[in-house]
Amino acid sequence: MGEDVSVHTSRAHLVELLEQREVEVHAAWGPGRCLAELFEVSCEETLWDPIFVTEYPLEVSPLSRRHQEDGELTERFESYAATRELSNGFSELIDPVDQRERFEEQARLAAAGEDEAMLIDEDYIKALEWGLPPTAGLGLGMDRLAMLIADEANIREVIAFPTLKPLRD
Repeated sequence: MGEDVSVHTSRAHLVELLEQREVEVHAAWGPGRCLAELFEVSCEETLWDPIFVTEYPLEVSPLSRRHQEDGELTERFESYAATRELSNGFSELIDPVDQRERFEEQARLAAAGEDEAMLIDEDYIKALEWGLPPTAGLGLGMDRLAMLIADEANIREVIAFPTLKPLRD
């Protein structure tokens, strides 16, 4: 992009950069979501060699623990190779109060029409209240490797279970 951008860049400037790339910006998106979208349209396709992208915006990582040095970031990573995301991992948030606030924000985004927003999971919050020990998650599967080999950008195209695939005309 020729300049440094971060979650601390103004939303207005991030929106301007997205509009230059002909990305439709949802009114409910904050700077974190705008930055994540900007990364997807500007950077993902350039990541050929294996690389770990770290420290994702809080806004797009509702289950991840906050970064120790910057509360607008999370302890999350995604690995990439050949322009494809191969894995997603993060330190799990174990604070039930913070998790409820994030779920409530996600519910507000869903009510505003955001299709990727999560719903409030009361059972998960209850488990956190009872005392979930520090944990981490890692999503890595054969489906992502199959995406790489088959040169498919959408994971649904390589899922082995046909009932999960979208219908085609």
